[in-house]
Amino acid sequence: MPEVIVYGDAESLADATAARLLVRIGDVLAHRERADVVLTGGTVGISTLAAAAASPLARAIDWTSVHVWWGDERFVPAGDAERNEGQAQEALLAGLPLPEQNIHRMGASDAYASAEDAAGAYAAEIDAAGAPAWDVLMLGLGPDGHVASLFPGHQVYVESGPADASALAVHDSPKPPPTRVSLSLAAINRAREVWVVAAGEPKAEVVARCLRHDLELPGAAVSGLERTLWLIDAAAATRI
Repeated sequence: MPEVIVYGDAESLADATAARLLVRIGDVLAHRERADVVLTGGTVGISTLAAAAASPLARAIDWTSVHVWWGDERFVPAGDAERNEGQAQEALLAGLPLPEQNIHRMGASDAYASAEDAAGAYAAEIDAAGAPAWDVLMLGLGPDGHVASLFPGHQVYVESGPADASALAVHDSPKPPPTRVSLSLAAINRAREVWVVAAGEPKAEVVARCLRHDLELPGAAVSGLERTLWLIDAAAATRI
């Protein structure tokens, strides 16, 4: 069963999630040689990364042993302001002693001929890393209940299954831009811990539906092998 933790507002949610993320990474590295973390974009996701960058806890982590991945990416050119990896680079990664080879970016449209090619390359990169069971996989939640680039009713979600590749091309996304690359549901649910982070009253209804396990919504279908956390603010909790 998912655990639900409610914070007063979006700012305190981002601050608390940042602290939780840094402590989790530190705990993993105390027991294993490497930590694998999947980041998310979105307003709260990027605010969380900025809060992590400002935290003194960040200085206690051996970042050379941390590998960073993404749950999804917009298939647009490198440097485009819509790319999650660029926002994460500005908010957190550029300020860390994190080796470039530890940052696993999804392919851009000026480097790959198609989203299928970019997804295939990312799946191969995941496989080359030993298909890690992500130590933390963070997800935002859309007001329609989507996570990563898995959307309600979309073929990529409806037809998802355990045999899916780790990364998939997404076309005709209901949220622009229409072409994306996303981790598959199977890859997401390979994580040791999945954290869904959501803020704001417009998310309240889908948060409640996901927690009632309404599988029409991709957010309801994600779960960690060891722990599933829903980190939400008070406004997003009003329908629970």
